[in-house]
Amino acid sequence: MKTFLSIGTGPGIGFATAERFAREGYRVVLSARNMDRTLALAERLISQGYEAHTRQVDAGNAQDVAALVTQVEAQFGALDVLHYNAAIIRQATVAEQPVDTFNSDLAVNIGGALVATQTALRSMYSRNSGTLLLTGGFFGITPNPDFLSLSLGKAGIRSLALGLFELAKTQGVHVATVTVAAFVKPESEEALGVAEAFWTLHSQPKENWTAEATYSR
Repeated sequence: MKTFLSIGTGPGIGFATAERFAREGYRVVLSARNMDRTLALAERLISQGYEAHTRQVDAGNAQDVAALVTQVEAQFGALDVLHYNAAIIRQATVAEQPVDTFNSDLAVNIGGALVATQTALRSMYSRNSGTLLLTGGFFGITPNPDFLSLSLGKAGIRSLALGLFELAKTQGVHVATVTVAAFVKPESEEALGVAEAFWTLHSQPKENWTAEATYSR
């Protein structure tokens, strides 16, 4: 059975994407800081007959993220798909945000994605297979001054995906991002649409791989 790891699994995009891959026969591993919520999301999948597991992770802690990826691979074997979905959505301008929260926001919004990518790609490159999916956002293209740390984080996510795409492709690994240009609520049409966009990217034949899809409503 193939394994799908979600980092930063929330009730919106994270859950919908995990569910989409579960429908295709993937074992899914959900992870987030809030274990009660993560367990509840996993129970929903299990009740539908899917295989779902949970892990606790602080996406802003580099050691935590690296250990999570390593542990999932040790337990289940090859990690076929990694989805980085963690983000801190903080409303604050450059004048309002203290440096400490700015740095901690970026540790989650882009730092965790970098560590997850570095750790997962080691084994994916060795196998010449795998997919790395990153949840992007339109603020990464058109920054919002009221959401500064989120805008910078999403710009970093987009740069990470586009910057890695060609190199990873030569190693048989598909790196891609969905740039979300919509407000996404849990269990919404938008959440399902983003999940479908991720599945479509993953399902592309190698000769047609693309680095980015944009979801908008």
